[in-house]
Amino acid sequence: MLVELTALHWIYVVFIALIIGFMVMRRDTTLVCIAGIFLIAITATGSLSASVSSIFNSFAYAITELLSTILVISIIVGMSKTLTDTGINDVMISPFTKLIRNPTLAYWTIGILMMIISWFFWPSPAVALLGAVLLPVAIRAGLPALAVAMAMNLFGHGIALSGDFVIQAAPKLTSDAAGLPIQDVIDASIPLVFVMGLVTTLTAFYFIKRDMKRGTLTLNSSVVDESETETSEKPTLLSTAQKRFFAILVPLLFAADVAAMSLLKLQGGDATALIGGTSILILLLITMTGHKGKGLEQTTQYLIEGFQFGFKVFGPVIPIAAFFYLGDAGFTKIIGDFLPKGSQGIVNDLGVALANIVPLSKAVGAVTLTTVGAITGLDGSGFSGISLAGSVAHLFAIAIGKGAATLTALGQIAAIWVGGGTLVPWALIPAAAICNVDPFELARRNLVPVLVGLVVTTIVAMFLI
Repeated sequence: MLVELTALHWIYVVFIALIIGFMVMRRDTTLVCIAGIFLIAITATGSLSASVSSIFNSFAYAITELLSTILVISIIVGMSKTLTDTGINDVMISPFTKLIRNPTLAYWTIGILMMIISWFFWPSPAVALLGAVLLPVAIRAGLPALAVAMAMNLFGHGIALSGDFVIQAAPKLTSDAAGLPIQDVIDASIPLVFVMGLVTTLTAFYFIKRDMKRGTLTLNSSVVDESETETSEKPTLLSTAQKRFFAILVPLLFAADVAAMSLLKLQGGDATALIGGTSILILLLITMTGHKGKGLEQTTQYLIEGFQFGFKVFGPVIPIAAFFYLGDAGFTKIIGDFLPKGSQGIVNDLGVALANIVPLSKAVGAVTLTTVGAITGLDGSGFSGISLAGSVAHLFAIAIGKGAATLTALGQIAAIWVGGGTLVPWALIPAAAICNVDPFELARRNLVPVLVGLVVTTIVAMFLI
């Protein structure tokens, strides 16, 4: 159903352009986002008090939506601090130092491992599992922390999540909306996923190597120095035998999580919760063993440090997330039931409108599905809009006469690469937080490789329709 675009839709579009523009200019977007929230609210309600309240409500809603991610990142950071202080981390990473000997090996090894693990239980838990162990190894091999975050992000939230071949949550949503068997969408997505992945990761690697040579992307040596200093300050917390025991136990516990996720078919939030709970147990066990007599107090201290880090990283992200959540289901929860009659949300309305104003052909269909997917991905979830991509693909396939599965897969890939995600700052926070880099800088670094990948993948899709 085509809903007439109103002032709400156009204000949203204008502020999307402003936010993107400010990000490109490397300026802070908090004020722009708050202004956008206020203008949308006052346009919808006509009430000054309700509009002012909506600013606070949008922040509260964003924090609620992001809380599980904030929590698991905070816990992982606390656990990582425990591993570092006791020297267990050095024992755990020693086997990888033999394999990861230079920046090139670090980028591709971390990326491929991230992709494989993410296929089985999605990227956010995979970031938590790999980041704490492999980040110090990569930095010692000469790969900057920002490049490590790019590798984990592009291979995990990009390649693995956009195909979702194992868990199949994404193709299930798009295939249902398009009225196709799920296997048809998966089969159609395989060449597109790998074209997108290959082009994007190779382009990103080229820019990383180029900028490292120019000196514009430098090694964050403080990460290595801190871990080495902290480890040397407290060398007697655990004996060598205890360190080796825990260095084996920790990967085994996480391996057991992987097995449980596969057997119990846990995914998304459930998988993240299992990883988070395991991390808390590891933190408790190591802290109580290593800090004899002070384990109770030190446990609390590690959790405090983790939460301080988590909220410090998420602070700049909450305002921009609050604005983009207005584009989807968050609107009615934040502002109220003020959308136009028949509206499916601002973002979905814009996507449908775009699909209805363009002429139909294979080329235009492919470009439109990529654009619609990217637009629906702007809310930062990657998944909320892929059903729309499936529906639009179905409409276009009827008009063109073929290519339903390819168009559906293309819309799915665009939506998840943008919002699932590699370009929306709050969607890539897990990788940014684990690597201790700015999520906005990570999004800027990903921008050109992902755009190049989307262009090439869209062209390839035109020939496959």
